[in-house]
Amino acid sequence: MEENEREPTQLYLISPLDVTGGFPDRLARALDAGPVAAFQFRVKHVDQHEAARLAEPLQKICADRDTAFIVNDSTSLAKRLGADGVHLGQEDGTVEEARNALGRDAQIGVTCNNSRHLAMDAGEAGADYVAFGAYFPTTTKDVKHMAGLDLLEWWQAIFEIPCVAIGGITPENCAPLVTAGADFLAVSGAVWNGDEAAAVKAFHEAITGAMA
Repeated sequence: MEENEREPTQLYLISPLDVTGGFPDRLARALDAGPVAAFQFRVKHVDQHEAARLAEPLQKICADRDTAFIVNDSTSLAKRLGADGVHLGQEDGTVEEARNALGRDAQIGVTCNNSRHLAMDAGEAGADYVAFGAYFPTTTKDVKHMAGLDLLEWWQAIFEIPCVAIGGITPENCAPLVTAGADFLAVSGAVWNGDEAAAVKAFHEAITGAMA
């Protein structure tokens, strides 16, 4: 019976690297197609001023739909924007530093790759969620670590802090991750490389089917 006591797995949408042009309209379409718990703003190789300019319309779209707006890698940008939180890689500073900068209510997530040790450290440091992956090959970033379903099962059985599965996740392959205990599915290419609204709907159908 325990499986049914879990909250349903939710979508965590990660931006493509290019959020210019018509991207705000695409984001709105995606969020209107079904519930999305969080949106991670992930741009590279632009200065903070430009990043803030690009983030502003996207942040409003998220706020209007009760989707948390999370900034990738940069605590300083998250603070500047008044974002809902920050996602930290292993080289992006500590949870403690982010908490001090962003306050008690900020959502702070940490990339833990395929490491139980890193995940436990993040939890003890006060992270709000930990992210495991990659689960499948992905074109979004270079994959140095592959994670197994056992990580999600272990974490779900022992810890209260939510866990996120990331890396190459599609509506077709996500069911085992849901069953194993992923609280969130972090998805990017599977949504932005095609029709974003159709993809969000397909994810919700797959999640519902896996949790039934």
